[in-house]
Amino acid sequence: MTDPILSLNNLKAGYGQTEILHDLSIYVDPNEIVAIIGPNGAGKSTAMKAVLGLLNIREGNVTLNGDDITDTPAAQVVRLGISYVPQTQNVFVNLSVQENLEMGAWTRPEGIPERLAEMYELFPDLAEKRNQAAGSLSGGQRQMVAMAKALMVDAKILLLDEPTAGLSPKYRGEIFATIQKIKSTGVPILIVEQNAKQALGVADRGYVLVDGANRHTGTGAELLADREIARMFLGGGH
Repeated sequence: MTDPILSLNNLKAGYGQTEILHDLSIYVDPNEIVAIIGPNGAGKSTAMKAVLGLLNIREGNVTLNGDDITDTPAAQVVRLGISYVPQTQNVFVNLSVQENLEMGAWTRPEGIPERLAEMYELFPDLAEKRNQAAGSLSGGQRQMVAMAKALMVDAKILLLDEPTAGLSPKYRGEIFATIQKIKSTGVPILIVEQNAKQALGVADRGYVLVDGANRHTGTGAELLADREIARMFLGGGH
């Protein structure tokens, strides 16, 4: 059995004295999309911050390819191959699309023109807008810039925090289609998402968090078919 790419093991963690994650365990295998869903305040984004060394971890650990990276500073986490797209403020609005992507390549010593070409192939909308300021783009296109920027390095895994928040249904669909394309290039993805139905629709596996703890886990299809989860999280188009 291969090691998971990323594993959060029995985490108890939070901010200062406040514990938000209670014995939380999540893993992502090679070539998987894993979705974390749950109500507001369940600890979904907090779980991601634990990976980035931004939390006070009291118990448990975080591993990348079997190596313990618990409490590693965020800048070093990126160098290790964990690419992260935060929910907001994830592009340089005054820079062009291409300048944003070049900024994303800050840990890459060489091969930047080749990587740019790969990103424009993966995100064809951006190729046409490469000289436009990122701030002039629609919310959905801006999210594409943020994902392409994160992938300018050789990512071992991509972490996406609420990538479709505030987007129209059209762009939500495009973002999820792009996430599947990214997976097809060999990059596994951990996604935190409010749009639970769409997230589970593309996910190989999913975790339902409630009050900072694992409540349910299963394949995307199993969770979509679970009546309790449908009642709690999948009503009203979410």
